[in-house]
Amino acid sequence: MNQLRALLKTMRPKQWTKNVFVFAALVFDEKVFQGQFLWPTVIGFFLFCLVSGVVYIFNDLADLEKDRQHPRKRERPLPAGNLSPKVAIIGAVIMAIGTIGMGMWLNPSFGLILILYLLLQLGYSFYLKNFVLLDVLAIAVGFVLRVAGGVPLVVAERFSPWLYICTTLLALFLGFGKRRGELVLLGNKASDHRESLEHYNLPLLDQLIDIVTASTILAYALYTFSAPNLPQSHLMMLTIPFVLYGLFRYLYLIHVQGTTLAPDEVLLVDRAIQVDLVLWGLASVGILYWGK
Repeated sequence: MNQLRALLKTMRPKQWTKNVFVFAALVFDEKVFQGQFLWPTVIGFFLFCLVSGVVYIFNDLADLEKDRQHPRKRERPLPAGNLSPKVAIIGAVIMAIGTIGMGMWLNPSFGLILILYLLLQLGYSFYLKNFVLLDVLAIAVGFVLRVAGGVPLVVAERFSPWLYICTTLLALFLGFGKRRGELVLLGNKASDHRESLEHYNLPLLDQLIDIVTASTILAYALYTFSAPNLPQSHLMMLTIPFVLYGLFRYLYLIHVQGTTLAPDEVLLVDRAIQVDLVLWGLASVGILYWGK
């Protein structure tokens, strides 16, 4: 039982919040209240959570020795010695096979996207994360695949391509923010834990974050008044301030408060960002479904 509990912890359920991107097609194709599309998307979300958990297991196996020297990661079950590597491998393989099988049963196109996501993330864990810039681009592609995974589950008809662009830019923002936090936390020993960190520095990351922040705001603003499926009244533009606040709040946290947490981890602890996301979600759904 202790091994199973440790295996679940290694799958990092707290980070499964990133898989909510699977719901993007359901929400923005205006099918939230249609059960024949809602339930497949809910199942797809849980399948992405399981696949994400499998990836985290393999990631911890690949970085076992490095994580033992990390101030935070050494507390994880594998580097701490609370989970047997053999149990982790067996559990990950069984879950991967079962999840892919369920994904193909749910929808063949979704199943293929799930396979692509798994292969990409395994490639990231064992190879791509060691290459500067490619590591963050791989993270961004992973987010886009989450969004794409939801499209066949709802037979999307009005899902705007602008949302793929916004997702890519937001994912780059998250990725560069994560690298910045790692660099600040680890200091001169950063490259001992991740090879790509040897080629990053704070001025570069701050400039990249600035570029991506501006691009995200511009892309989202263009989406709100140019996407053909939105209300002709352009009420969706009223959600822009929520996006601005969320991005600015994270920049405030890293530059003024000195947080080294990754953006997805900040989401779990910062009440202001949580409230902002809820308000953005309510406003977006209200405008999409009742603002026409």
